[in-house]
Amino acid sequence: MLLLGIDIGTSSTKVSVIDAATQKNVASAQYPDIEAPILALKSGWAEQSPEMWWDQAQQALAMCHKTGKYNAADIGAIGIAYQMHGLVLVDKNQKALRNSIIWCDSRAVEIGEKAFHAIGEENCLSHLLNSPGNFTASKLAWVKENEPEIYVQIDKIMLPGDFIAMKLTGEITTSVSALSEGIFFDFIGNRLSKEVVDYFGFDESFFPPIKPVFSVHGNLQASIAQKLNLKTGIPVSYKAGDQPNNALSLNVLNPGEVAATAGTSGVIYGVSDQLTYDKQSRVNTFAHVNYTEEQKRLGVLLCINGTGSMYRWAKNNFGLGLSYQQMNIDAVNAPAGSDGLRVLPFGNGAERMLNNKQVGAHLHNIDLNLHTQAHLFRAVQEGIAFAFRYGLDIMRENGMTPTVIRAGKNNLFLSELFTETFVNATGVPVELYKNDGSVGAALGAGIGASVFSSAAEAFKNMHPVQLIEPSKSQHLEPFYQEWQALLKTQLLNN
Repeated sequence: MLLLGIDIGTSSTKVSVIDAATQKNVASAQYPDIEAPILALKSGWAEQSPEMWWDQAQQALAMCHKTGKYNAADIGAIGIAYQMHGLVLVDKNQKALRNSIIWCDSRAVEIGEKAFHAIGEENCLSHLLNSPGNFTASKLAWVKENEPEIYVQIDKIMLPGDFIAMKLTGEITTSVSALSEGIFFDFIGNRLSKEVVDYFGFDESFFPPIKPVFSVHGNLQASIAQKLNLKTGIPVSYKAGDQPNNALSLNVLNPGEVAATAGTSGVIYGVSDQLTYDKQSRVNTFAHVNYTEEQKRLGVLLCINGTGSMYRWAKNNFGLGLSYQQMNIDAVNAPAGSDGLRVLPFGNGAERMLNNKQVGAHLHNIDLNLHTQAHLFRAVQEGIAFAFRYGLDIMRENGMTPTVIRAGKNNLFLSELFTETFVNATGVPVELYKNDGSVGAALGAGIGASVFSSAAEAFKNMHPVQLIEPSKSQHLEPFYQEWQALLKTQLLNN
């Protein structure tokens, strides 16, 4: 049997086909090959079309089929991973009512802050494990306040992956993990949060039926199966947000295990068995993919909006004609510390770990006679790594003290310089794996469809390709302290 994984990202959609018997990647494809647009009609806004995601998924799957490396009739289950926190609204005909307000959109920050105080800070933190902040619930409230003509047409609300599953199956479902990432789930009451629904005045009928992450969320419709060259009736047996899914893809499922990713955004994601929360909601806690009421598994998530997006900005403005690989090579030509050049990589919306402030991206200490393109590329990578260190220190305040971090060897972790800087800045070894979100989604589908007897069986053949440990000769702490001082000054001035 083959397993199909679809990963709906911000920049592109990736599809992988996995051999269930060996867990090996048979074929992968990504579409588009340039980064997908984010619509910003106003400062701080960020939207994408759900239909664009559906088109990307179809294009990537067609590209996968064209490799000729497998028989599409052997695909027996589908898993979906998706960018978290996006709001998708559909009417009774399952038509999207507007563009999705995606994860890095900042328009609902004030709405979330007001709800945090009105519902009660302790109530929110103990029951929701988070402030409503800038998450899906607050975005829905923004639509209710500002677009009433759209709000009255809503039949169901969903997250990006739910939309793709709906397109495949015609059915709409949700999960505890999905509700928790939208700040709709009451962990103490083990139910949809009555306090959030009542405060915002939402209709409970908006919320789809709740199913386990690993379960059948619908079966492939005949018309869609014919269009996609797949068998009718294949189950969609797994749906999860990109960060819980990234953790799954790295076999991070048990308390104390930690994963990291550095794509468009940067994330450190640790698993806990405690209903824990940060009092300032700088890091967030959601139900992990294997959460149950009886065996609680929570994902403690640190998010930095501007990691890969910061490096993309550097490429588009200072590395024209260069590949990311060449930029990584050039960056090594500058010394550690980039001769004083410092970068704050926070230009992609409100940063939760900075108390939802929009700090913006900043370049500091530019010496026009000294600094080169190589200095800039290195300073950007160092700034991103220092942002990870800053966030990891917040996680440490909340009891998450990793002894090793697992990451896929992709995106910024393809850069040896970035990986070494990350390890030396945080003081934590990194294990790199040849895995990604689409592979994780495919393996998740196998778990959900009972192709594997357990998650352990799904990952029995997974081994790290590289271990990077802190270097005793690399002294980044003085550079980090300078960077942190610049950030604190910027926060005071913001």
